[in-house]
Amino acid sequence: MNKNSIEHTQEKYDIRPEALEFPMMSVISFVYVCNAKCPNCPYTNSDIRSTYNDRLYMNEDTFKLIADQSGPYGAWIRMSGGGEPMLHPKAVELMEYAKSVGAKIGLITNGSMFNDDNIHRLLEAEIDMIEISVDACDEQTYSQVRTGLNWDKLVKNVKRVVEIRNKLGGKTKVIASGVNQTGVDIDAVAKYWEPIVDNFQKRKYLTWGINDPAKSADPEPYLPPEEMIPCPFIFERLNIDSRGKVMVCGFDIAATTDMGNIHEKSIKEIWHGEGFEYYRRLHLERKASQIELCKHCPDWKYRSWKHNYWKVVANAEKKRKDVLGFHDNEGCIADNNEGNGK
Repeated sequence: MNKNSIEHTQEKYDIRPEALEFPMMSVISFVYVCNAKCPNCPYTNSDIRSTYNDRLYMNEDTFKLIADQSGPYGAWIRMSGGGEPMLHPKAVELMEYAKSVGAKIGLITNGSMFNDDNIHRLLEAEIDMIEISVDACDEQTYSQVRTGLNWDKLVKNVKRVVEIRNKLGGKTKVIASGVNQTGVDIDAVAKYWEPIVDNFQKRKYLTWGINDPAKSADPEPYLPPEEMIPCPFIFERLNIDSRGKVMVCGFDIAATTDMGNIHEKSIKEIWHGEGFEYYRRLHLERKASQIELCKHCPDWKYRSWKHNYWKVVANAEKKRKDVLGFHDNEGCIADNNEGNGK
């Protein structure tokens, strides 16, 4: 696809219809531990994790509070944040719980912790999407951009997830993603993974105000900085750290902003509170430069109102349905191997 043909803006900006009552997505910092030292990770390049030594893993009650409030709205819980979510001792159990109360689950993982047992449990719970951060299409590149992880294990695990999903005829979408960074041929990475998974997502190299912007292989902005187009994040999602504290957006991974704590106020109350209203108002008035956090955000220009997570979900769902069309009535993989990871 010609990136110049991708639409990122729209005529009018405001809170998305799906987010009028409750955020479409809660992005949670489920863990602050990791088994990799990726050079493009802001947690690798900062001391943020050490500030969470008292809460390296989100407590069960905090997660269930998020799930219980998200469920009635069918809202997404995106398992992301400061480390590898599958390292949480209750990761699978808690995702199963979230699905049981009606929430949607999007798991972002490096894929290293998968085994047949947890793969089956996640797929049988019908978590909505598994996104594996791959970033490479060969062992040498992988060892550099995903330091500490094993290439052969990654390929085996990703294929195994897709294989089991297909045999089960499951609803879970499986995608791979790669950061468009120097030293990586992102087109080659996409070409390698696209036949294996439901969708491949090319990610912009983000800095979070920590990483070196010179390492981006595609610095072209989505939103023209000079136009100060409102950032979509404050109109669709919120971020919650392991303590239950809500930050205004995904750029604030150090949690310098405080919109409230879900143990003191409901997510809905925080979403409709003065803090978010203040940010939204100034963004809509094109006065976000008056906000200290937004004024210095180097990643705002890489947000998009149309080329986003929701687009990835839709594309992956279409491919999933196409792939499952190649299965016979007993759920066995048919002779046509298109899209099944072989």
